[in-house]
Amino acid sequence: MIELLLTIALIGSIVLVVLIFASKRIPKQLNKSYFTKEWRYLQVMCGSKDTWPLAIINADKLLDTALKKRRFSGKTMGERLVSAQKKFTNNDSVWFAHKLRNRLVHEQDVSLREKDVKEALIGFRQALKDLGAL
Repeated sequence: MIELLLTIALIGSIVLVVLIFASKRIPKQLNKSYFTKEWRYLQVMCGSKDTWPLAIINADKLLDTALKKRRFSGKTMGERLVSAQKKFTNNDSVWFAHKLRNRLVHEQDVSLREKDVKEALIGFRQALKDLGAL
């Protein structure tokens, strides 16, 4: 009788451990209303040429938040983008957008062209859609 109880307890413990590890590997569902609200705010920023850099920087942050919440591995945004690249329908546009953000943050006097801003934001938006955030 005691052996049966110990066996049941052991099996229950193993099942519990397996369930805990499995739940950590399953990507979280994203709060679409949060991402939609933030994206609309970014679109408002695009109304003025003065706020284009801020819109691109914030779009990059928003994508990074989605990548983290979906539990893509990597210490940096670039590493997370590499981990997620198979999820993106247009990986090149995502990288174009991220590299533009890096130029804005790390270089001085970067002049933005409307075409580049649109392309970057389209890339960010599509990546967010691909991840299920929008």
